[in-house]
Amino acid sequence: MITDVLKEIAISIGRMFLNPVFYIVILMAIFLGYRRVKRERKFFHIRILWGWSEAIGLLKEGLLISLIISIVSIVFGLTLPIQFLYVLSIASFIALIVYVFHLLSPIILFAVSIIILLIMNMQDWSFTFFGLTVNGIEVNEGASVTSAIIAGLLLVAEGLLIRKNGAKYASPIIEKTKRGLMAVAFLSKKVWVLPILFVVPGDALPAYFPWWPQFSLGADRFSLVLFPVILGFQQVTRHTLPVYLYPKLGRTVLILGELVIIGGLVAYFEPFIGLIVLIVGAVARIIVSIRFVIREQKDVYAVSAKSNGVMIAGVLPNSPAEKMGLGVGEIIRKVNGVEVHSERQLYEALQINAAHCRLEVLNHQNEVRLTQHVVHSGDHHRIGLLIAE
Repeated sequence: MITDVLKEIAISIGRMFLNPVFYIVILMAIFLGYRRVKRERKFFHIRILWGWSEAIGLLKEGLLISLIISIVSIVFGLTLPIQFLYVLSIASFIALIVYVFHLLSPIILFAVSIIILLIMNMQDWSFTFFGLTVNGIEVNEGASVTSAIIAGLLLVAEGLLIRKNGAKYASPIIEKTKRGLMAVAFLSKKVWVLPILFVVPGDALPAYFPWWPQFSLGADRFSLVLFPVILGFQQVTRHTLPVYLYPKLGRTVLILGELVIIGGLVAYFEPFIGLIVLIVGAVARIIVSIRFVIREQKDVYAVSAKSNGVMIAGVLPNSPAEKMGLGVGEIIRKVNGVEVHSERQLYEALQINAAHCRLEVLNHQNEVRLTQHVVHSGDHHRIGLLIAE
């Protein structure tokens, strides 16, 4: 039986490429990279990350998490009806098209999908999608239980991805404050694909695709489907530095995911609880997003021009600035012993010593530290800093 399951896993991997949402999200990732690079060049005349970074990280950054969730799904038999996966695909497609990535949280997509299927069952509705007839489901069929657990697992995945990658993709934006001064905000907008192996019960798939592999457990028959779960988030930060805000947001989402998993396990005793857990979890996730959005709407910017030095708004990867350990939100007070108060003064001071530069930096805790690095005579303009002025 193990051999048959492994064979079906191998075959089902290719089936993911039949889902049109997979290609739409690839195009969206490319578009996100294009928009980010265009925005950075508009404000700072240079890009921070390569334009294909979003597309490269689309699968790569969540691949290990996908594998873990797939193993849990198969080992514990967390089955999802094929109708649910089709509605989930449609919901993901709509969230991508409207370009509001708050809606791409898995708990929101799962809650919307299960509610739609329950309403379809109550109203005796059905529709045909790519030749497949989709009918509603009942609460007591168990889909609300397994969907709550899987949504919780995916919510944990979302929290981990935000915590690890949120600040990485935070792109600086120049804004005007209420007092008419220029300051820097940061936008992080990212989408991921998690290819998850789901166990689908019944003969719904073989009825339309006779070649689709199946395996049996007793009198029941199951199919394996590699499904591209779409995760996304967006968040603007002004009042808090990205290096602090996104890990905190990620931890909050992760804790919510753990609570949803616990609620899903409790729902095994009463399936209706699974539906309540999904709805409450979706509402809680929306509240988390709103809370962080409101918090960052304050007209107090963490990154803006300072009188005591030059504020760092961005650091280019693999640059001398990154190798010196400089970070967004730190203030450069002196360069080669010379006080600096503007970008022009900073680069003029860099030319004083062609061999290397010595910086006096005020870190996030307002503590002074010293750092230095080799800067070749012709490369002073490529130290890799974006300055808030």
